[in-house]
Amino acid sequence: MGHIEGLRDYLKTAYNLSVFDQAVETKALWTMHLYGQRVVRASVVENKQYEMVIDVEGQGPEEIHKLQVKCLYPSDQTEAFAKMLKIDKKVQGLALEPIYAPAERYNIKNKTLFPLMKERQVVFCTLMEGEMIRGIVAEFSRYDLMIHAKGGLPVTLLRHGIYDMRNKQGRCMLKSFQQQHRDWEKSSLFVTP
Repeated sequence: MGHIEGLRDYLKTAYNLSVFDQAVETKALWTMHLYGQRVVRASVVENKQYEMVIDVEGQGPEEIHKLQVKCLYPSDQTEAFAKMLKIDKKVQGLALEPIYAPAERYNIKNKTLFPLMKERQVVFCTLMEGEMIRGIVAEFSRYDLMIHAKGGLPVTLLRHGIYDMRNKQGRCMLKSFQQQHRDWEKSSLFVTP
């Protein structure tokens, strides 16, 4: 047995934070990628438990379930993000929908994410409709994780919207794989008693 040095303290301060709380406070304009390949520019007006009210640019207020959102980033970064976004056609062809039961999602353990973040390892994330985002994990919470993509572009991925995550060597970071392979134990942050 052992533990990841610093993980417990990090979770105390960051685990219950939500990008949607931040979005309500700042009233900033975000570009959001929703299911059905829908991309909207909107601000978050109200953050409820499972839904939120967004003010879609040019359309007005709309209530959506949070599970509809796969990723979001500051709206002034839309052009830069579009240039780097790639699509995995095979995953896109699966026509996946939001997974409502948390136990059935493609989960990533906190003890996997924390060393990736601290060691600034490059990760490759594939979202449920095939969007592929490459970058470094900058922070994470119970609900989302922020990736700094090329040029430091901050992209927030909703954890429920992730289909796959791999490191530079192609090693899977999903809980289903890591439960057995336990790569976090290979981290310099892993401490044994």
